[in-house]
Amino acid sequence: MLLYHGSNVEVSNPQILGSDRRLDFGKGFYLTSSYEQAKRWAELTVKRRETGKATVSVFDFDDTSVSDLKILRFTQAQREWLEYVTMNRKNQIIPNDDYDIVIGPVANDRTMPVISLYFAGIYDIEETIKRLMPQKLCDQYTFRTENAIKKLKFLEVK
Repeated sequence: MLLYHGSNVEVSNPQILGSDRRLDFGKGFYLTSSYEQAKRWAELTVKRRETGKATVSVFDFDDTSVSDLKILRFTQAQREWLEYVTMNRKNQIIPNDDYDIVIGPVANDRTMPVISLYFAGIYDIEETIKRLMPQKLCDQYTFRTENAIKKLKFLEVK
């Protein structure tokens, strides 16, 4: 399976970098199966950092050889996904959060107004999920350990 990473530079040797940004699935190396989403991430990274060029690095991920990895998969924006994203975004400790890879929908610019209203207590969890369901959310794959990173093979830059 092809996965894409958007950045302001080529990333041929992925690393798990510590970050002060509070991301959906915590620290890790983020990819998506959507080239268009990766391109948007690359463009946003260039704007945010004010340097580099929008670059999409392409990786092959053999998802048939992951029996030795602990994977958490969210198939849609559901209660468990929202609770997990909320805890990561608020930098809270999540018990037993020792996953090698976390896969699920992206809480992106289109979803953040709804999620922000949830964080503010204006929407409850049921209303938030109801409002997120009609949105076509792209996926994200977060590789959180070195063992997971080893499953990626760099192919090219687009």
